[in-house]
Amino acid sequence: MTIWNLGSINSDHFYRVGHLPAPGETVLSAGMERGLGGKGANMSVAAARAGSHVSHIGAVGTDGQWAIDRLTEYGVDTRPIAVLDTLTGHAVIALDDAGENHIIVFPGANREISRDAVGLALAEATPGDILVMQNETNQQAFAAETGSKLGLKVAYAAAPFSAEAVTAVLPYLDILVLNHIEMAQLVEETGLLPGPKLGVDTVIVTKGAEGCVLYDRKNGWDAIGFDAIRVDAVDTTGAGDTFTGYFLAGIDRGMGAEDAIELAIKASALMVTRQGTADVIPDLKEVLDWS
Repeated sequence: MTIWNLGSINSDHFYRVGHLPAPGETVLSAGMERGLGGKGANMSVAAARAGSHVSHIGAVGTDGQWAIDRLTEYGVDTRPIAVLDTLTGHAVIALDDAGENHIIVFPGANREISRDAVGLALAEATPGDILVMQNETNQQAFAAETGSKLGLKVAYAAAPFSAEAVTAVLPYLDILVLNHIEMAQLVEETGLLPGPKLGVDTVIVTKGAEGCVLYDRKNGWDAIGFDAIRVDAVDTTGAGDTFTGYFLAGIDRGMGAEDAIELAIKASALMVTRQGTADVIPDLKEVLDWS
């Protein structure tokens, strides 16, 4: 089986600061590092490191071959990634001493993916494969509809949140992952709570250090809570992406939702003890051996 990821690829620029700047405030950075990032790339690396075969559908600019090479090194199938005559997406990340962040993202090539590229990639998918998307690319609604017609299990991580983007893919979703703020925004915009009217079989609401809540059809939509693992966080960037990638890899391997969530919680907890994004996502052995 394959996890197909229509996902962003960014060059992440990290700036370590003593505190996050307030509006109008200028702060000095103690250093700068560049790494592979983007919610899509993070999820692809996480799922690949969790043991799944992952094929990434996306785009970089002419300055982005290094990102394709890095994804390949991490075990991701990069053949569906296009190189376009534009700039690779990038993110400016300010990271404070408590591990919290401010992030500014320039989409670049991530918003210029062609419909033909998505269609050609998904033509190789087989029923039962998983398709995941986030809101950092274009072509999401087309991919979701195509994936649903092909018999794929369609998942969506609703970040950065847009009610318009979520409602466009809702009719085709099997799995929806979003944080508690995004869930509140979705309810405010649509009036829909996890359940039959939302129409998504599995909904996971993450709550950061407070864990997450699972709502799914199998359990009659009853809320099932999961505690987070308490750690000293160094950097929370990419933790949610690691969670989603590991969760989908667990589902891909035939795990139930509850067991896949427990694995994903452990992976994301280990992730926040490290500084960086895709480059520091732990592999499955590290997660299983970590206590």
